[in-house]
Amino acid sequence: MTTPALDLMASLRSGNSTSPRLTWYGPDAERVELSGRVLDNWVAKTSNLLQDELDAAPGMRLRLELPAHWKAMVWALASWQLGLETVLEGGPADFLVTADPESVDGRYDAVIAVALPALAMRWPGELPAGCIDYAAEVRSHGDIFMAHADADPAVSALVDREGRGHLHRDLLDGFAVAHDEGVRLHIPAGTGLEAALANALGAWKQGGSVVLTHPDVELTDKLLAAERIHGK
Repeated sequence: MTTPALDLMASLRSGNSTSPRLTWYGPDAERVELSGRVLDNWVAKTSNLLQDELDAAPGMRLRLELPAHWKAMVWALASWQLGLETVLEGGPADFLVTADPESVDGRYDAVIAVALPALAMRWPGELPAGCIDYAAEVRSHGDIFMAHADADPAVSALVDREGRGHLHRDLLDGFAVAHDEGVRLHIPAGTGLEAALANALGAWKQGGSVVLTHPDVELTDKLLAAERIHGK
């Protein structure tokens, strides 16, 4: 059984898979560009970490406590590819993905610490006991994801900030924001993770790509021209 998230990942790794799909501008002149194939590899590795190491299965809940960032996009896609419910606000969950493992509130089957700098090979410092270091662990997992169980399109994929539920089968038609065919879309990270995900899904659905910029990054004419941002 397929879901829109699985179909989306298949489209990103096929066709024009070497074209940029997700470009990130962060602090200190950080720039990360992921082609469709590379984005799919990151999502597959993350899905495999969840499935093979943490026994994640369809219907479980993953709390995504990250800012709008390229790694947060990877985690949301991996969660949906597995058929999990992604929790963007508070509430119970089976797994917590966080950039602040020292401030964990609640009980989880696993807590995964995500170092946000692109070149981080491990968490910078000591982690609380039992916390998983995403940067250190993810690269050992496979580039191809094979689900152990089918995701159910009729279960919840996420609940938005207004309390509206979105099923997996509705992610690209109900949650995603509509955009032009082939758009090269700018997404300001300051609008929050939910808005970033909704806009990115809408752009990718139309065969487009996104440029996500940290709030500290100035959107200059030079950057707009260099990234060929167009459409809406």
